Order: sequence, then structure tokens, then C-alpha cells
Amino acid sequence: MLLNSDLWVGALIRRAQIEGANATVVRKGDARAGTVIVKAYNTSDRTARVYSEAFGPDGERLWIQPATGTEGELDAYIERQRNYDPDLWVVEVEDRQGRHFIVEKVAD
Repeated sequence: MLLNSDLWVGALIRRAQIEGANATVVRKGDARAGTVIVKAYNTSDRTARVYSEAFGPDGERLWIQPATGTEGELDAYIERQRNYDPDLWVVEVEDRQGRHFIVEKVAD
């Protein structure tokens, strides 16, 4: 059983805050079933990574990195996804170590 998107996002933000990072909802999607994109920004070296929610064959939530590149290229990817999916959540995490605070499986 999966958590609603709004609860999952709230837990991610809380984990980040506990560890001293800053996490912000940039765009709210559907509270129950909206897909989530997490942008993790490393404030030390000024790099970013994007993680997109996906589901494995068993229905469990997992995370992939659908795009790589400069921060501008990642922002363009997120904007394309926002235009495609009106239910999309976008969360930005800023951390000195570039952590994403996702606890589910992250595919390499």
C-alpha cells in the first residue's frame, strides 16, 4: 500500500529539515496520486540531480534519474514534465552534501 503523494512529500520535507537541509514544494500536484519529481541541489559544488517517481513490476515505488546535465537542462526537463502532467508534484531539496532524502530504492 502506497502513501498518498501529499503525505509522502511531507515526510520527505521533514526528513530533509531534520538533517539541516532545505526542502520546498515548488509545485503541488494531486494530493492522492500525483507523480513526484525531486530536484536535489548540492549547495557546495552547485550541481543538481533529478529523481522521478516510478513503479516497479511489483507496484512498489522506486526512483529513477530520467535526465542528467546542467541545472538549466534539468529545469527544462521538469518544465516539460509539468506541461505534460497537471497532477505532478515538484520538490526541490538544497543540501550541502547534495542528499535527496529519498528512502525508497533509487535506481542507478
